[in-house]
Amino acid sequence: MTMRLLPLLLLTASLAYADELPPTLLTTRGKLIVSENFTKPLPPFTGKPVGFASGFSGWRFNAGPATGKSGVWKLADDCFTGIESPEAHHPATASFGMNFQNAIIQCDVRLNDVPAEGRQYRSLFVKATDARDYVISLSVGQGGLFLTPYDGDRINPATKQREKGPVHQVLTPIKINEWHTVVLEIHGSDVVGTIDGKSTTLSNPLIATDKHSFMLGAGTEASFRNLRVWETLPNPEWPKHQTRLAAPPAK
Repeated sequence: MTMRLLPLLLLTASLAYADELPPTLLTTRGKLIVSENFTKPLPPFTGKPVGFASGFSGWRFNAGPATGKSGVWKLADDCFTGIESPEAHHPATASFGMNFQNAIIQCDVRLNDVPAEGRQYRSLFVKATDARDYVISLSVGQGGLFLTPYDGDRINPATKQREKGPVHQVLTPIKINEWHTVVLEIHGSDVVGTIDGKSTTLSNPLIATDKHSFMLGAGTEASFRNLRVWETLPNPEWPKHQTRLAAPPAK
C-alpha cells in the first residue's frame, strides 16, 4: 500500500509546488538550473574572473567587514542579507557566475528596517551582466519595481560604463520588513519584471547578448531567499500579454 501511494504523494507534492510558482508572461519555465535556499554556506567561486563579470562559476561576494567601497553579506535565518557600506554608501553586491542568454530569475526579497545612518534610500536590485558591463537591472524600492535597460552604444566618459536608458515602472507600495516575490524574465531582446504579480516590460537589443552572471545588490540593508533560475521556453500567450502591458494605464 505504501509503495502504491508514494508516486501519488510525489505527484501531489509536485503539483502543489507548481501551484505556488507565480505565473510568467514572456516565457514559461523550462529546466531548473539554479536552486538556492541559503540554508548552507555558499561555496566559493571557481575559475579566474576575466573582464567585468566573466570567467567564473558560483558566488562572488564580500564576506568580511564593510570597509571603503565594499558592502558585506551575511548568511542567517535562511536568507542572504546584504549590508551597504556606511562609510562609502556603497551597496553590497554578490554575483553568481553562469553563462546564459535567456533565463527566468526568481527570488523573494525584503527591504530591512534598520537605521539609515545617513543613507537616504532603501533599495535592492537584480542585474544581468555580459562580459563588459550591465545589460538590464530590476530594482526595488519603497515606491515599487523599476526596470532599467543599459545602452551598448552610449558610454559614460567618466565611469567608462554604459549609460542607462528610460526606466519602466511598477508603482506599488513596498513595505519594510515584508517579503515580496520578484521575477525577472529575459528572452531574446525582451524582458519582463514582476513584483507580487504586477509587471512591466521593455525591449532592447543589448538584452539579447550572451550573459556571464547575474548580480544581487542591497542598499542600506536587504535580504534575499528562495532563489531560482530556470531555462526559458516560449510562451504562446506573450503577444497578448505584451499588448496589455504596453497599453496606457486606465484613468
